[in-house]
Amino acid sequence: MPPIPRAQLERLSYIDFRLYFLGELRRSDLVARFGMGPAGATRDIAQYREAAPGNLDFDGTRKLYLPSATFRPLFEHAPQRVLSALSQGFGQGAAEDLSPLLRCEIPTALSRPRMDVLAPVTRAIHCGKAVRLVYHSLSGPPGERELVPFALVDSGVRWHVRAFDRKSAEFRDFVLTRIESPMVLADSAVGPRESAEHDVQWSRIVELELLPHPSHPRPDVIRRDYDMPDGVLRIRVRAANAGYMLRRWNVDCSPDLSLRGPEYALGLRDPLVLYGAANALLAPGYRPPAPATPADKLPGSRQRDDTPASSR
Repeated sequence: MPPIPRAQLERLSYIDFRLYFLGELRRSDLVARFGMGPAGATRDIAQYREAAPGNLDFDGTRKLYLPSATFRPLFEHAPQRVLSALSQGFGQGAAEDLSPLLRCEIPTALSRPRMDVLAPVTRAIHCGKAVRLVYHSLSGPPGERELVPFALVDSGVRWHVRAFDRKSAEFRDFVLTRIESPMVLADSAVGPRESAEHDVQWSRIVELELLPHPSHPRPDVIRRDYDMPDGVLRIRVRAANAGYMLRRWNVDCSPDLSLRGPEYALGLRDPLVLYGAANALLAPGYRPPAPATPADKLPGSRQRDDTPASSR
């Protein structure tokens, strides 16, 4: 079979999606979604049938296609994209494309950035430019800053932008809703040390092992919730984002997993892995290791159990 053009692959994936998750497909679904003619929709369905001959049954009474009893998805569908499409629809922003495909209820976003703030920031990220703006900080009055942004970060509560701050000469997170009047600096050269490659917190990967919380009455259900057949959920996150993620999921990061409450379904096996992560203090219950005392440093003295592994 000759290579399939990308646009047609998208249409075949949509056929696969509707059969798999909605259980039916009409030719008019393709016509409405892609703005194509009925003849083109018929050709795409024939192409899909050729690629996956056992996946389609035709219901002549209702004039629609159904997944067969032996249906197997032809494409890999990422869970987040599937749930986004089901709850918010497809499309690039056109109102008619953004209606949910199923009745869904999602949490209301209490903190949403303004589009006239977001757009200059994302342009700066895409083009590798600096941006001048006014930032409203919790620690002082509003002030002008020049940032070199390189990534957006969703903390689960609000959106940040990760950037090099020329005022402090540090890489930091800036809340998008606290940014005012951003302007891309098209003629401002970005220095090599202002790029993401020099952000140690961003480049460092922290490997976390999460367990069902020992105080939870049904650890078997927690293992099912988080797909941990061996009782451990292993994830890798950037040090710059570790505290956000652990706080979002209410992971008990205390040394002895001593936090109590129904919100704590998970515990961090080894909190010492967070040592050196800038926002580790956001993690529930996390306490930095105590500094070594002079006695600990004497020759022949026993190493403290809470000394970070990196210093051993």
